[in-house]
Amino acid sequence: MPTPIIALVGRTNVGKSTLFNRLVGHQLAVVDDMPGVTRDRLYAEVGVGGRVAILVDTGGLVGAESDELITEVTEQAAAALQEADLLIMMTDGMDGLTPADHQVADVVRTTGKPVILVVNKMENTAEGLHDFWALGIGEPRRISARTGYGLQSVSEEIVRLLPDTGAIERVTDETAVALVGRPNVGKSAIVNAMLGEERVIVSDIPGTTRDAVDISVDYEGEPFRLIDTAGLRKGSKRAEGTEYYSSLRTIRALQRADVGVLVLDAAEGLTKQDERISGEIEKAGRGIVIAANKWDIIEDVMAPEEDATEAQKRRAARTHQSDFERILRHHMPYLDHAPLVFTSAFTGMGLDKLLDVAADVAEQFSRHIETGVLNRVIQRAMQQHTPPVRGSRAFKVYYAAQIGTRPPTFVLKCNDPALCHFSYERYLRNKLRQEFGLTGVPIRMQIEAR
Repeated sequence: MPTPIIALVGRTNVGKSTLFNRLVGHQLAVVDDMPGVTRDRLYAEVGVGGRVAILVDTGGLVGAESDELITEVTEQAAAALQEADLLIMMTDGMDGLTPADHQVADVVRTTGKPVILVVNKMENTAEGLHDFWALGIGEPRRISARTGYGLQSVSEEIVRLLPDTGAIERVTDETAVALVGRPNVGKSAIVNAMLGEERVIVSDIPGTTRDAVDISVDYEGEPFRLIDTAGLRKGSKRAEGTEYYSSLRTIRALQRADVGVLVLDAAEGLTKQDERISGEIEKAGRGIVIAANKWDIIEDVMAPEEDATEAQKRRAARTHQSDFERILRHHMPYLDHAPLVFTSAFTGMGLDKLLDVAADVAEQFSRHIETGVLNRVIQRAMQQHTPPVRGSRAFKVYYAAQIGTRPPTFVLKCNDPALCHFSYERYLRNKLRQEFGLTGVPIRMQIEAR
């Protein structure tokens, strides 16, 4: 089920961030927080009426967002609004209707998306809202983002207007691979290089999100779906808009994937944005493979002397790859289970291996382990490493079972979950990975009292 997106829009200083925090923290049950790429809490995943949605604060994206009147809407802002399934337009009841509100409403109408109009700061006044009907986007609703006044009816309206997106059509034996990463790291180049092979049979499938393309590929008899999340156009005026929109595309693409391939520009090195995107793959619970792309540039720069033997050249190449992996693992220790493949879209280096590794990770992603085998591994692990003890009580696991796949999810029935320190839980998770070879796959573990 693709997760719908709810975007908060409005001119500056009407209280969008306050409403965002109120909705996330009080009126709606929090499912998970996701760090924004431009500032803290740019967007969060929330539950409302039994549905899950991504709530977005578009502060700084719509128009100039300054004390001046809004003068223009950037391409990035328009794209962000098009990505949303439902808009909440916010105005300030104390200021009354302003020309800037009219300009925002004009943009909202051009999207054709359902919209809820809210008038903020109205908790202590009975003043009518007749003027706000002039915006032409529906009935204005009286609220207070600060106190929560009026938000119950807004929540009910959100439930009514959220689209029934339906299930994503999937071929059961198809491996869906999303290539994600910063713009210009070579995602599209990798896809194009893969499609250039004579053994590849291609059929286009319309993308389900803006600027993302799904392509069905038959690679040596194995069906794949490559999901290419294209980078934004160069020359954007607002870097924050670029990062925001890129993150939403990444989330949407990962929802359709079995495996996320984090594409890095090896020649440029790791960036903070690479680390943020990797965290989104991990949080999405997808299998993950890391592709160090443009490795041909590294090989050219670090090439040994021309008179070096073939053995010396191979040894030098292994050394450079080892150094890169050491730096990568240091900066992304939470992805130490993710296989690393060195690729070059220009020369074709590593592309076959990339698909092979992605297929292996996808297989592990859907793997189910027999209960008897699982319990023997858990008990052996607890014998090898003494469980935590608090006072006279030691942590005990009575029974373990796998309760889900995609990703593999396990429940451990124990005497007291509070006795299990997070480090011991990590130890058990690593033991499962070591015993069952769950390479590149996140492992979810629930520890519950019997």
